[in-house]
This record gives sequence, C-alpha cells and structure tokens, in this order.
Amino acid sequence: MKRLLFCAVLAGASSFATAGDMLVSPAWLKENLADPKLVLFHVGTRPEFDKEHIPGAQLVVPQDLSIPRAESSLILQLLPQDALREKLQTLGVSDDSRVVVYFGSDLISPTTRVYFSLDAAGLGERTSVLDGGMPAWKAAGGAVTDEVKPRGPGKITVKPRPELVLGLDEVREGLAGASIDLIDARNPEFFDGTSPGSMPRAGHIPGARNIPYPSLATADLKMKTEAEVTLIFQAAGIKTEDTVVSYCHIGQQATMVYFAAKRLGIKAKVYDGSWDEWSRRDELPVEPIPIK
Repeated sequence: MKRLLFCAVLAGASSFATAGDMLVSPAWLKENLADPKLVLFHVGTRPEFDKEHIPGAQLVVPQDLSIPRAESSLILQLLPQDALREKLQTLGVSDDSRVVVYFGSDLISPTTRVYFSLDAAGLGERTSVLDGGMPAWKAAGGAVTDEVKPRGPGKITVKPRPELVLGLDEVREGLAGASIDLIDARNPEFFDGTSPGSMPRAGHIPGARNIPYPSLATADLKMKTEAEVTLIFQAAGIKTEDTVVSYCHIGQQATMVYFAAKRLGIKAKVYDGSWDEWSRRDELPVEPIPIK
C-alpha cells in the first residue's frame, strides 16, 4: 500500500478555490449562492428548518439516506448504492452538482454523515461542508429564509464507492492482518467501558484506539485545522501507511474521524455496523474484558 502523507495548507493559497474542497466558508457560499448547480442540504430538525434556512436549501437528515429502521436490525445503515443514487437524484443532485452540506444549529456529526453518504455515492469530489454551519453563516451576515423552493430531479451516472463502507468480516480481517488503524469515535466513557449507553455491552473492539469525535471540532463547531488534527491523529498512533477505519455507536460520529482523515490525505473508511452490531454479537470479544 502506498505511503499516505499528512497534508499541509500552502501559505498564501486559497482554502476554497476548487469544487474538490471539503470545507467552504460563509464568504465562499455567499459568492456562489446563485450558482444553478449548487445544491444545499440543511441538516437539522423540521421546525428549525421551517423557521429559517439558507436560501435554496433542502432539509436532509442521515436517516433519509439510510435503510429504513423497520427494514434493518441495525439503527443506521447506508442505503444500497442503487437506492442511494435514486434518493439523491430526487433531491436534485446530478453528476455536475456542487453540493454543500451544513448543520442548522449543532448537528455536526449528522452533517459529516451526510457528506460521507455522498462520498460513497461517488460525489465526494463535488461535495463540501460549510464550516461552522448556520451559526457561522448568520454571524457572517448571510441571508436566511423560510421559503422552500423544491428542485427538479437530478441525474447521477458517476460510479459509487462501496469500498468506503466496511462490514464486520472486513473489520475482523483488517485487524487480524494489522492493515487498518481502527478508531473508536465515541466519548471516553463508552470506549473505556464505564457506560454501555443504549447498547447490549460496554467496552470497545479489541485493538481500537479512541479519538472522541468532539475533539476534532472547536468550541464553536468549526473543524479544527489540519495541523491540529495531525497532532490528534499522531497522538493516537495512527500510521500514515495504513487505512483509518472508524466506528462509533451507530456509524454517525465515526464520520467525523472519516472526514478529518480524508482532509489529511489519509485513506479512510467507516465500519457502518459500528458498536451497534459488534456489541450484539456475544461471540465477538470486547475490551476491557467484562467482570462476570
């Protein structure tokens, strides 16, 4: 596997110059808001969205791009590729769309989950997150509205990237071969087994290391700089030549680690079943070992 290097932002270069940028600023969005190819996804609650949103935005939540709960034993599982493509097309997304995802108040990990879903659909190079979300937009004097303007259907023909989504067997194989850096994105009390949360068992997958997802954002919910994230990843012992595979409770918080790793040029994937799946399987080991 080729060596993957941590990236650095070139001094004097624009951070938001191309469609491939993963983060855009409110200033960039103001300049491009009238672009007919721009598709805006507001991640939040219905009452919040109905009250105010960025002009042209549509309300989207991770569940919209996931297998319905009634059809899956797990809480949040990405739609199969054909169904995902069809859903995104109904939201007006096409191959040449420039998609920007933002949170309405504070739903930062649901926002990166929507980004990850678009990336898995093959649209990652044309998808970005608005840094700081709606609060940053309003602080910068950006306009808001309660008017909803539905988009016509889009057309997606790009190839999906199912390899970004790992199953349980692939995670076990990767750990056995020491070819992945498994990162648990949950908060420490869940990782160390202090609390099981709502899951059947407490603890973490053996071999995993902990990078709590809130540590990757600032207090005002902007993404930390590449230099800051580099230090966090290095402290967790991430090897740049390996692949980072992240998991959490249900595969949502894990996408914060995915997003951060991708920004640094590190190959990243998500174990979508996450602790929701692993903790249900009594034959699978956990750490720390439960006291009988």
